[in-house]
Amino acid sequence: MKHQKVCDLMSDAVVRVQRGTPFKEIAHLLQEYDITAVPVVDEETRPVGVVSEADLLQKMWGQDPDGPPGDGEPPLSAAAKASATDAAGLMTSPAVCAREDWSVVDAARVMAGHGIKRLLVVDESGRLIGVVSRSDLLRVFLRTDRAIRTEIIEEALVKSLGLAASSMQVDVTHGHVVLSGRLPGEVAAPALEDLCRHVDGVVAVEFRPTGETGAEDRAPVGR
Repeated sequence: MKHQKVCDLMSDAVVRVQRGTPFKEIAHLLQEYDITAVPVVDEETRPVGVVSEADLLQKMWGQDPDGPPGDGEPPLSAAAKASATDAAGLMTSPAVCAREDWSVVDAARVMAGHGIKRLLVVDESGRLIGVVSRSDLLRVFLRTDRAIRTEIIEEALVKSLGLAASSMQVDVTHGHVVLSGRLPGEVAAPALEDLCRHVDGVVAVEFRPTGETGAEDRAPVGR
């Protein structure tokens, strides 16, 4: 099954700064473009770090002898950022990046692993070409039920399992897939369900073999 690629969902309009960009200019950019972070790039537009609102706020926290509320003494890195005056001193480095040919699943996994809301997207040379956010990835769930059904029939049933397009009844409602029919002996129901779950936009999958009519016979399985 083929997932959508990062390059299909990313925004290529990326506000960026360089190492020498002053503190106040970064603050103005975040406010002007209504963004919460900005990438720092080198002379060849390769990402070297990211400056976020939290990085800028270290200026306030570091000047407060009590530090951030409830956090006790600020760490050395926070103290350094509190005295920084440009992007080089403020940024969090290295930047977490995605390749343009990554799937949405790859990108979501890296975001979750690093606890971040967006990924910088780079080309094969490591140059910044875009940014992809959590909200961008969630767009896969806006796919129409018709598009999901077509992909399940063409990719899962026909191409992956070698079945006839009419071998199963496929109904999709708000991303919930219901498969009805009887599978040949060489095809296991869990394998078909797994293929369907990997279709972008699928929320849950339910298999009803011929003779089973109630949803209570088999609980929906989430992605």
